[in-house]
Amino acid sequence: MNNQSSHQQLSLNVHLSDDATFDNYFAAENSSNYLALQAIKSLVSDVSPEPFVYVWGAEGVGVSHLLQAACHAASAHNLCSQYLPLEELAGFSANELLDGLEQLDLVCLDGVQHVMGQPGWDHALFHLYNRLRDNPRCRLLVSADSAPRDLGSGLPDLVSRMGWGISFHLQPLSDEGKMSALRLRAHARGIELTDDVLAFILHRASRDMAELFEYLQRLDTISLAEKRRVTIPFIKEALGW
Repeated sequence: MNNQSSHQQLSLNVHLSDDATFDNYFAAENSSNYLALQAIKSLVSDVSPEPFVYVWGAEGVGVSHLLQAACHAASAHNLCSQYLPLEELAGFSANELLDGLEQLDLVCLDGVQHVMGQPGWDHALFHLYNRLRDNPRCRLLVSADSAPRDLGSGLPDLVSRMGWGISFHLQPLSDEGKMSALRLRAHARGIELTDDVLAFILHRASRDMAELFEYLQRLDTISLAEKRRVTIPFIKEALGW
């Protein structure tokens, strides 16, 4: 990110996860998740004719991952971006938070369901969409847990604007997909997990991807400290399973 974007990120105490990259996002080919990934890559690289992308899905499907990955990719392209996790920022003044964002190259609004219907937010978002439309240089990536029409906004014109562009409904991974996602994330950390180890983790842990990745991070930290391979006996000892 350039200096302007970095300064705002720090002042809001907003940080991007280092693990949130496009390469670390597993999406089965031709799935809606895969199509969303490709569309967001095109959005950041400025080859997409559509400046608005909306992704939605249940917790754990990776919407936040994709938005943060988009900001990392924007930084690599020397673009000015802003990631706003709205669940954390709902207490801020909507007008102050959104003011001037149309001057950036990429704006990522994560979790709009957390501010929808709150005083000032619907109108502030409505006006942001209008300002972004007038500045074709800026791209907008929005995430939520449901389609725009189901967010509960009392402002029909905002619902209409949130339907601009292209929308993708992200789907949960199958167990096989979760194993592939864990293997991909582990490989990025320099850890090679066998099928038996992956199946053991998936059997003992919840199916929530965020929790699975947290377990992987703990195993990585402990294995590095103790200089041990990640095996089933090691996992039982490290995690108390």
